Amino acid sequence: MKYFGAHVSASGGVENAPLNAIAIGAKAFALFTKNQRQWVAKPLTDASITAFKENMKKGGFRAQDVLPHDSYLINLGHPEVEAREKSLRAFIDELERCQQLGLCYLNFHPGSHLNQIDEEASLNLIADSINHALSCTEGVTAVIENTAGQGTNLGHRFEHLAHIIDKVEDKSRIGICLDTCHTFAAGYDLRDRKTYDETMAEFERIVGFKYLKAMHINDSKPKLGSRVDRHHSLGKGEIGLDTFRYIANDSRLEDMPLVLETIDSDIWDKEIELLYSFIADT
Repeated sequence: MKYFGAHVSASGGVENAPLNAIAIGAKAFALFTKNQRQWVAKPLTDASITAFKENMKKGGFRAQDVLPHDSYLINLGHPEVEAREKSLRAFIDELERCQQLGLCYLNFHPGSHLNQIDEEASLNLIADSINHALSCTEGVTAVIENTAGQGTNLGHRFEHLAHIIDKVEDKSRIGICLDTCHTFAAGYDLRDRKTYDETMAEFERIVGFKYLKAMHINDSKPKLGSRVDRHHSLGKGEIGLDTFRYIANDSRLEDMPLVLETIDSDIWDKEIELLYSFIADT
């Protein structure tokens, strides 16, 4: 079964996110459990946690249908010790918040080398940070999101993802979220049956579908290989609708959150409906 949804607002409290997902016909959703542009947030209250779990039940959502995203400020591969430790503390807090809410994933961007160290050194720091964070927490899988490769961001090559996974000690608590816009912008074509199959085969060969826990479903404003991260509504960008038909009918993508981050939240309900209409439409 396919679980399509969107990254919904948690404004007014995390407990509102499941209700916002219900309102657009989502079977999965993503959220920020705190303000994504601030380092520190107030702890989750018992009332918010209880209400969140009640609203999850109202929507029929399971823990594995939800893909929380961490703060954009976090850089686990930061070359400076003090800044990296600040990121690590914030990352551990994010994992703990997910655990409090009864969720099993935390989605995150791996990090950036900031032109101060080489890629491999930064990737090793990311893996070290993940190992430390996982050793301090339990029950939540760290889900690395591939990036478009904008600036000095790592994670735009499948080899980057495989390198990190290889150095993570607890393989049962590491996974991948593939973002279609990021994948395309990083140079992996998805636009027709042949290139979609080739890209997915490359992902399987280098990383492995056993690590794929979720996807972000987005069209792309920039062209193939631009390494620019700008999402677009489905069918309005450079990727086109055929890719999303392939996703809707790809048996490897069953039973995981497939989450829209497209630019117009007013049409998320229509985009979710469209994605479901593509099933068995090949």
